[in-house]
This record gives sequence, structure tokens and C-alpha cells, in this order.
Amino acid sequence: MNASELGLPMAVPAEGLPARVRIHEVGARDGLQNEKATVPTAVKAEFVRRLAGTGLTTVEATSFVHPKWVPQLADAEELYPAVSDLPVELPVLVPNERGLDRALALGARRVAVFASATESFAKANLNRTVDEALAMFEPVVARAKEQGVHVRGYLSMCFGDPWEGAVPVPQVVRVCRALLDMGCDELSLGDTIGVATPGHVTALVAALTEAGVPVPALGVHFHDTYGQALSNTLAALQQGVATVDASAGGLGGCPYAKSATGNLATEDLVWMLRGLGIDTGVDLGRLVATSVWMAAHLGRPSPSRTVRALSHQEQ
Repeated sequence: MNASELGLPMAVPAEGLPARVRIHEVGARDGLQNEKATVPTAVKAEFVRRLAGTGLTTVEATSFVHPKWVPQLADAEELYPAVSDLPVELPVLVPNERGLDRALALGARRVAVFASATESFAKANLNRTVDEALAMFEPVVARAKEQGVHVRGYLSMCFGDPWEGAVPVPQVVRVCRALLDMGCDELSLGDTIGVATPGHVTALVAALTEAGVPVPALGVHFHDTYGQALSNTLAALQQGVATVDASAGGLGGCPYAKSATGNLATEDLVWMLRGLGIDTGVDLGRLVATSVWMAAHLGRPSPSRTVRALSHQEQ
């Protein structure tokens, strides 16, 4: 018998946690952008469709960046129309006004900009200072809001930077406030190189709250470089955060931060949340099957512990 047939994991709720968590699935974008080989558009589209069929309500589809910078996502114009009929939210990344134009032309209703909490990463990722990048995003966010489009602000290097080391909490709060003040509806706090620990997560969310950033506007985006992604997620949940980014099968990293490893695996997250009695609406069996299917296309096993455990049991 497999785990689900045995009634596992047993749901044992803990006090003070959200009743429901919205998973912001990033596997099709953040997961695939770091692949050495380009995944065919048809396979990407099928991946998005399968993810949407698991009960996930938000599946990040692609990125309208210049193909020179992220060649793996150069097919955004072909991919987005192939999945735009799905009954889920399909956010896309837009680095600038040109990217926004491309996304709006295809009917995108949710976009994201990506800023940095550190000068070194802003230079490496955007070839700008932190403040120059924020100035570049202002017209993007303003125009998106004029069109009634939902805007997410990604913030990288919230907990540590490979060049600068520790990132002071007030530095992160300043950029978060700037993104919120320019009109972002939601912020995603990125642990780009996976160095966060639970106390740091608690301190940052508390500082943001004190600075007037509403907790419902916050999401968290953890990488599992040091095996801390789930413990960090739990710390965020204890602070009231109810949006968690995750990547099916644990795919992904960051092409501009070589020390970044895979994202928090969606299956591992769902397993933990199920055990805490927290609703996600996700069918874990379908999700595991989707990640096994994608792993076969990529030619390697999924790094997700839950995918490995459940797919082995079902063989």
C-alpha cells in the first residue's frame, strides 16, 4: 500500500497557522529557465496544463525577458497562447516596458517585476543599481495597474547575497516598501541562495509588518540549498504568511547566482501542509505524476523527497 492509502500523513493541526495556503507554482518558469537544454514549447505547454490539472490555482507560465538573457524562455509568444485558456491564474515575468507590451498584447492579466535587495545582484541580474532598477519598474507597474493587471514584485537576495554576505533587514524593508508604494499588489520574498533560517524569516516578516507592509501581501520563495526551505516556510506561516512559492519536483535555481540550487519542491510543501491540516486544493498524486513525467523529459530523477518516496511506492 502507498502512503495515501494508509492515510498518511496524518493531519495534526497546529495553532496559529493559516487555514489555507495558496501555492504560487513556479516550476514552468523559474524551474525551466535554469535548464541547460531548451525544453520544447509543446512539452512546456503540456507541463503547464498538467500542473493546472492538479488543483493548483496559480501557475507561473513564462517570462517576457529578452531571449539573449534567458534563451530557455525565448518562446513566450508561442507558449502563452497555448495555455491561456486554462482556468487558473497564469502570471508572467516582465523586466521592463517592452516585456509588459509583449505580455499585454497576449492578454496577460497578472505580471511580475523582479527587483533586488542588494547592489551586487542588481548589477549582475539587471545591470543597474537597486534604485535605477526601481525607477525602471515604476512606469511598468503604473501602466499595468492602469490596465487593471495584478502586479507581483519579486525581491531577490532577501536573506543573503553571494557577493555581499549577510543582508541587513532594514535594507530589505526599504526595497519592499518602494515596490509596494509604486503599486505592487503582492511581494515575494526571495531566499535566492537558500541561506535563510527560521529566526531570520520571523525577524524580516516582523520588520515588514512594523513598516506597514500587510502580511496578506507577502509571499515567500525559498531555495533548499541548505535544507532549510520547509522550516523557513513554517516560520513564515507562523507569522501569518499564506502564499508560498514552490516548484514542481524541486526544479530550478537562478542563472545569475551560481550558488543557488533548486526551489522548494511543491510536493514536499504539500506533504507538510497536509500533515498540518492546511488546505491547498492540490491533488498530491497528480502532482507527483506530473513531476515524474517532467523528470523523464529532462532525463534525470526529481530531487523532491516526496516525489521519490511516492513514485517508488507506486511502482
